[in-house]
Amino acid sequence: MLEKYLVTGGAGFIGANFIHNIIAMKSDISILNFDKLTYSGNLSSLRSVSKNPRYSFIQGDISDIDEVADSINKFNPTKIIHFAAESHVDRSIDGPDEFINTNIIGTYNLLKQCRNYWENLTANQKINFRFLHVSTDEVYGSLGVTGLFTESTPYAPNSPYSASKAASDLLARAWFHTYGFPILITNCSNNYGPYQFPEKLIPVIVFNALNGKSLPIYGDGSNIRDWLYVSDHCEAIFQVVDKGRPGETYNIGGNNEYTNLEVVKMICKILDEIKPKHSGSYLDQIVFVEDRPGHDKRYAIDSSKIQNELGWKPKENFESGLRKTITWYLKNIDWVNNIFDQGYRLERIGLKTGKIV
Repeated sequence: MLEKYLVTGGAGFIGANFIHNIIAMKSDISILNFDKLTYSGNLSSLRSVSKNPRYSFIQGDISDIDEVADSINKFNPTKIIHFAAESHVDRSIDGPDEFINTNIIGTYNLLKQCRNYWENLTANQKINFRFLHVSTDEVYGSLGVTGLFTESTPYAPNSPYSASKAASDLLARAWFHTYGFPILITNCSNNYGPYQFPEKLIPVIVFNALNGKSLPIYGDGSNIRDWLYVSDHCEAIFQVVDKGRPGETYNIGGNNEYTNLEVVKMICKILDEIKPKHSGSYLDQIVFVEDRPGHDKRYAIDSSKIQNELGWKPKENFESGLRKTITWYLKNIDWVNNIFDQGYRLERIGLKTGKIV
């Protein structure tokens, strides 16, 4: 049977990688990409699959009830993979409105319409249907020097972004417990890899380095993140939606804990090797800047549940994945320049302490 995946936010970083992986590896799955195309949504990330008969695209907003209902009812999906979200912490500090509208109201609208659709399926169709809500480890708050986030860690979000994602997680959970709607939730650690919009740490450092700009490190650079290569994450998502138990949460981590300063130094050393400067090292461009308000100290994921239940584990270690990522950006400068041509300039945001706009 041909499976039909409706993917929200498929023109974003993780969504685009997921679509590439599915189209390449699963010949029995067709995909409808439903994406609003905000600043970080980029159809050029999907150019190589755009002519594939198993891929289609609709520009739509998950906050628009009619658009969501119309797309679901026409496509008749067997699975919903919900990536669509505002995701950058710094932007949520400056302007939380979009995070509330998309991450909370949009997820509510999507859950509501998907439940309406699901309730009209046949008994056999209901058995196969799944709704996977893709979330983040940031909902758990901040760890000390030891310990790991598990699926039972209490939520303690510290930014408007993580608070909005925590709310959407709880809505999805409520739809399962109240209505029996077959949801799954994944909470992942920091993703990196091809097609990531250049506002996150790794692409910011790569392109600032190549353009001779300073390499800004928040605070003293001691904040720790667990890094997950995006293709590993996409494989985990497929395993969860294919084999996961409805109503369950699965944490997905890369088992790669590094401080921000360590990450920047690793990027510089790889660039020194594969694209050296005329003189000196990229390390010379490192500067320390004012920290982000409410900056969580450490995230780290315990992935034992998904490994034990579904047999998933990451293939890439951080060193190999980082080298692949940097090499991809160097080979795809046109993709990046297209973003810069639209006016994005790697500017620092997220420091406002006055009126929120």
